[in-house]
Parts: sequence; structure tokens; C-alpha cells
Amino acid sequence: MNQAIGRIVLTAPRRRAAGRWRWLLILPALLLVLLFLGVPYLNIVVMSFRTPSTGAPYAPGFTVASYAKALSDPLYLGILWRTLRISVLVTALCLLIAYPVSYHLARTRSRFRGLLFACILSPLLVGVVIRCYGWIILLANNGLVNVTLRQWGLIRRPLPMLNNEFGVTLGLVHIYLPFMILPLLGAIQGINPSLEEAARSLGASRIWVMRHVVWPLSAPGVQSGTVLVFVLSVSSYVTPVVLGGSRVQMMAPIVVQQLDEAFLWPFGTALAIVLAITGGLSVVAWFRITQRLFKGAL
Repeated sequence: MNQAIGRIVLTAPRRRAAGRWRWLLILPALLLVLLFLGVPYLNIVVMSFRTPSTGAPYAPGFTVASYAKALSDPLYLGILWRTLRISVLVTALCLLIAYPVSYHLARTRSRFRGLLFACILSPLLVGVVIRCYGWIILLANNGLVNVTLRQWGLIRRPLPMLNNEFGVTLGLVHIYLPFMILPLLGAIQGINPSLEEAARSLGASRIWVMRHVVWPLSAPGVQSGTVLVFVLSVSSYVTPVVLGGSRVQMMAPIVVQQLDEAFLWPFGTALAIVLAITGGLSVVAWFRITQRLFKGAL
């Protein structure tokens, strides 16, 4: 008994020393995060409360006028709503397309599995701007799709597929689809195939197995993939500018426009913070929804 107490007394200082060493190990990374992320974000928050000025980034004094305008002007509220709506649609379409692809990759034993995986990752090797201009070649009024449909006699007038929400949504789905496939692939690969075989041997249909076995167990991949695609879609800049033009205004291009063209830095940073807070609240709400949707799976 005395020996056990002595061991506990001796190990307590060692645990405290180990805790100090852990803090020393994470200290460099913590300093980098604070220096290159915390300080700039703090500067953005402070700048959003400064008085606007046309001859300088901001004038002396503080005000909440930028936030009042961002939260009361119907124009910017409409742009924020469109950004969230398109982002949710892109996330849902990516999940709908990526889930069967991820399941096939996780379960197939074909020798072409590596080739299919390479095809999924290959778009990441091409820049976003190049991919967007590739969609312009396909979707323009005189592009490949409209020309082909007219030659086949299916349409008389070109289908409007650019400078609208359809083109922006299609481009975002194409760009961010791999970011949905990869988390789902990892989650489905972690599911033991014997669970599906057991359910099938007991008479369950494939749909029942997918709904009650695979889908709940893949909840971590669904949650991480949807959050990743949603956050990337909300903050996307190149795709709305190239494929949406001036007709489809989303929040990120508007923020850049206020900072670069209008030179209204306080208002631009206020819009950026409103977008960040709205996106963060949406992510928190989605976490709550998925916790109830998947119950104890997460």
C-alpha cells in the first residue's frame, strides 16, 4: 500500500513535467497561428469599425455604420442570401454525386480502381481559372453544348447556361466535388464490409443496408465533406466572377470590389465579417442537424 502511494506521489511531478513539455511542443505552431491568423483577423475586426474615407483606408474614429448598412441594405442582404442558397445547393449536389462514387471506390476490387481514383483527383492539378474558362467553351451561346444541340435539331435558340446561377452552380460542383469524395471515401473504407454481408445474409435488401448500415456509419465523412464544400463555396471568388459575371453577385466578389475598386475598406471588412459569422452559424446549425440526423453515429 505504501509503495503504491509512493509511486503515485512520484508520478505526479512527472505528469506535470510532461504537460509542460507538451505545451512547449505546440508553442511554435500556436505562435504561428496567432501571428499570421489571429493578428490579421483582429486587424480586420478593428478596421470594420473604423470611419470610412475615400482618400485613405479609413478615417479617425470608430462607428458601426458599416455593419448597419451591411445588415439593413436589401441589396447586400439579397447577395448574402444568394451566396448561402447557392452554397447549400452546391453542397447537396456534391453529396448526391459523390456518395455513390465514393462507395464504388471503397468497395470495388477492379484493376481500374487506381485509374478511376486518378480521374477524380486530376481536376485538382488544373487551376480554377483554367477550369472555369473550360466551362465557358462548353456552355457559351456558341459553345460546344449549344452548337451540338442545334445541329441535332433539339433547340432553335442557344440555352442560357452562362452568366446565371446555373453556370455558377455547375462550375462550383465540378471544382469542389473531389473535396466531398475524399472524406466520404475515407469514412466508407472504415466500415467493415462484413457488416453489410451480415445484413444481406439476414434477408435485408441493398437499399435497407445502405440506409440503415452504411449511411449512419459514414456520418463522419458526410459531416466533414459537407462542411468543407459549403465553406469553400461560400468563400468562392473566381467561379462566380468568371461564370456568373455581373448578373450573379456573390459575397466574396462584392467584398473584393468594395476593398479594391470602391476603396471602402471598413465596409468591405464588415461584409467579410458578416459573411464569416453567417457561414460559421450555418456550420454550427448543420452540426446540430447532423447530430440529430445520425443520432449516436457521430
